Amino acid sequence: MNLPNKISITRICMIPVFVLVFFLDGILPFNYAIAAIIFALAACTDFIDGYIARSRGLVTNLGKFLDPIADKVLVATAMILLLTMKDTLFALFGQAQTIVYIVTTIFICVILARELIISAFRQIAAVGGVVMAADKLGKYKTTFQDVAIFVLIFAVNLPLSVATIFAYIGFGLFAVATVLTVWSGISYVVKNKQVLQDKKD
Repeated sequence: MNLPNKISITRICMIPVFVLVFFLDGILPFNYAIAAIIFALAACTDFIDGYIARSRGLVTNLGKFLDPIADKVLVATAMILLLTMKDTLFALFGQAQTIVYIVTTIFICVILARELIISAFRQIAAVGGVVMAADKLGKYKTTFQDVAIFVLIFAVNLPLSVATIFAYIGFGLFAVATVLTVWSGISYVVKNKQVLQDKKD
């Protein structure tokens, strides 16, 4: 097993550690901040393993399988955990708590739906032998998602005045990430629309 694949597996192994630390509220001081840092480190490995694989010619079928799986499971897990923070993170929004929570839930549903749709799209493309190039918009949306999640989780352990500012910044970043997610998804399908066309005899 080459280095990029080992890094991808490491990212997968960091996910349960991230979840465990996240739920140690009241037991581990600053557990949310620590969990956010673990998430950030895991997210960074996504860029590292991809760079190493491409620059050293170490792209493998195992890597093509592990890398996107590790990335999607990490982000999906973090987003689900965000929804458990209604009385901590979302309380920072004061009277807007409920509406922000509902909007964030909608954002998460949209993002997860996009990932499922594009995964199915890629599967159809693979069956048809179509090779689809990575989209820069996809990289931007991943970056905004990761930064937004980090800021939102990290905010909870900050002093209240600063935490509120971080919460609003994180929510804004998450909104941008959602727009980029939808935009990149539509762009991906439009650029590769031949995948959905039936071949004529």
